[in-house]
Amino acid sequence: MRSDHAEYRLENSIDRINKATAPEDNLFEERESIPPLNSLTYTNGFYVKCTVLFVDIRWPPEMQDFYGNICLSKLYRAYVSEVAAVMNGSKKCAEINVVGDHVFGVFDTPFTEDVDEVFSTGGKISSIIDILNCKFKKDNPNEAKIGIGIAYGRALLMKAGYKGSSISETIWMGDAIDEASRLASYGNKEPTDKEMMVSEITYYNLSEENQKLLTSNSERNCFHGNIMNSYMNNWYKQNCP
Repeated sequence: MRSDHAEYRLENSIDRINKATAPEDNLFEERESIPPLNSLTYTNGFYVKCTVLFVDIRWPPEMQDFYGNICLSKLYRAYVSEVAAVMNGSKKCAEINVVGDHVFGVFDTPFTEDVDEVFSTGGKISSIIDILNCKFKKDNPNEAKIGIGIAYGRALLMKAGYKGSSISETIWMGDAIDEASRLASYGNKEPTDKEMMVSEITYYNLSEENQKLLTSNSERNCFHGNIMNSYMNNWYKQNCP
């Protein structure tokens, strides 16, 4: 949210709090898919079924020492921008959020083939990170690493801010967000952890072909794998010896 410096008044706060705590003014509908975001108001909300793709970007301390803050900030922008661009390329992606070194997308997945689309998007993200590391490796042998978490489930969609101001933000919260974030934190964490971590319910909604690309990770209670996009990986092999 961007501040508009409107004067704060306690009376207005009390009025908003009263409205927020009045049961008849809070309508939280259950939806099997994500509704248009412009249907959100400051009093309603939706519990939706969706798939969340969470990417945790990690920077080795050596990169900080080598590049310094200014150059590293340019690298950060490049990595975040390209991860967001890949997510944005999916027609099933409803919204993308950037929080520090984390990027997550919320995908509308009412059908099982839509979950495969999210899985494919995760493979593209893995491949673009390889290409970015290749490009920047010319100057510094250290690489950024990522963990990818994918979780299907229920999330609460609502609008934060207040009526009469320019302050407004779409908020996503709930089990699907939390689980995808947790799984992403496990990706590439230990030598036995692969890059992409997929929740059990997500795994069973994937096609058999995609399921074969993953193996069980009993310690993390999920399935995992190192998934790449074949076209992007071929470009990587030809241009990043």
